[in-house]
Amino acid sequence: MKNSVLDRSIYVENSDAEDGVDDEEQSKVRAEEDDDDESDGSDSSSVCSTRRSRPNSYNTTWPQSYRQSIDIYSGVTPPTIGFLGTPNLSRLGSSFLSNSFRGHHTSEIFSSLLRPLLPTQVEDEQQQRKSSHLLPVAPRQCSYTQGVFNGVNVLCGVGILSAPYAIKEGGWLGLSILFIYGVISFYTGILLRRCLDSKPGLETYPDIGQAAFGPSGRIIISIFLYLELYACCVEYIILDSDNLSSLFPNAHLNIGGIHLNSHLLFAVLITLIVLPTTWLRDLSILSYISAGGVIASVLVVVCLFWVGLVDNIGYKNEGSLINLSGISIAIGLYGYSYSGHAVFPNIYSSLKNKNEFPAVLFTSFVISALLFAGVAVMGFALFGESTQSQFTLNVPHEFMASKIAVWTTVVNPITKYSITLAPMALSLEELIPTERLESHWYAIIMRTALTISSLVVAMSVPFFGLVMALIGSLLTMLLAFILPCVCFLSIVRSKATWPQVAMCSLILIIGVSSSALGTYSAISKIINNLR
Repeated sequence: MKNSVLDRSIYVENSDAEDGVDDEEQSKVRAEEDDDDESDGSDSSSVCSTRRSRPNSYNTTWPQSYRQSIDIYSGVTPPTIGFLGTPNLSRLGSSFLSNSFRGHHTSEIFSSLLRPLLPTQVEDEQQQRKSSHLLPVAPRQCSYTQGVFNGVNVLCGVGILSAPYAIKEGGWLGLSILFIYGVISFYTGILLRRCLDSKPGLETYPDIGQAAFGPSGRIIISIFLYLELYACCVEYIILDSDNLSSLFPNAHLNIGGIHLNSHLLFAVLITLIVLPTTWLRDLSILSYISAGGVIASVLVVVCLFWVGLVDNIGYKNEGSLINLSGISIAIGLYGYSYSGHAVFPNIYSSLKNKNEFPAVLFTSFVISALLFAGVAVMGFALFGESTQSQFTLNVPHEFMASKIAVWTTVVNPITKYSITLAPMALSLEELIPTERLESHWYAIIMRTALTISSLVVAMSVPFFGLVMALIGSLLTMLLAFILPCVCFLSIVRSKATWPQVAMCSLILIIGVSSSALGTYSAISKIINNLR
């Protein structure tokens, strides 16, 4: 993005001075910020540098919380030790989300929703201020290495557990779909960058939707993005329920004549464990956890290879070259592997050197595709036609590596549930009238309702592989293949070259056909399993 876009500031208006501040007050605040930046620069320069952005028409429409909440969810701007080390930086951290948006109504919402459970002295002092003031935004510019780490963190999620199952469903040749989709996803990621560069002020996927189709485009794209995150929360509950019930198959509970088998019992238990974490108001605390996704994924992959190569449980020469009856399910599973486009614009906006984005994206896709392919080949070679929707359900539990893999798989969703649900919760809380948000119970009730609803959905369709295939076919195909092309063509219009138009047309054909076929097959199999 151009430098003129990066050097911007956001004005936060307060209830007693909605018409703004005079020039003298602004000068004083700017002078204070300059002093803070100089004193704190040594703490933050080692990781990222702060930047400001002016208010623009793209951050005044719902959802205004998208940029900051997705940054924390994906680990784009995780706090450093220095970030919490000084009073000035602590002030920025505690007010990061609540002061990063323009407008009286929004600033009140986030100042009430995103404060820590126990208010700090600094926060109390901020609440007593009655004059308007200029506050800096704290998103930091990240290096190439950090960008790659964030990209891999987004791409290598729980989908890697179903990689062997995808070969079982689609056959060995079906693995080529993984690489074809990888090339398409890389290209559409570049298209998102070109959309961001097309107009000043674009920073997120919803911004692109608004630039392409107006406010309605922003809302529609945001809904699909939040549905994908909500579906991930459902998958987390199913995942933990499956793995814990495999460890403790005889666990059950009878309450008032209601019998809970091991799957239902552990689904309820996991929900009760994650529920209090969804009530946290300082999301910067949760961003420490976001980096654990990469570590957990790599650890699980290492454990799988350890079981096969060191523990030597044996290989099975099974599987067909191509399985036409299951290829449609494999399409959804492979598509889910590239469900990172919701975050790519945020990664691009956070890069210190914007020209490195193609290299960051390419490296992230290569690492992720190799991990997925390696797990798919090794897992199916070990378990053959008995491969289940998660390879952790197949590994022999008597080996230490297997236990590490299973428990890592169980713990990781627990730590990431709240941070995955938070963007959707924050967007819904924006719709609550300001006067209602004076009581924190409204936010707690809404987050509790979202968590319980994810439990109900998980218990209603407890099929991890099929639900993942449905998400990959319906939502990921839409967000990763179809919408980037449609938005790009809508924004650039006649400026698009004929190779770009041809490539977008080809991707749209592949995306629409894959989505239709995969969605129909996933829904059909889910219905059949429910009968």
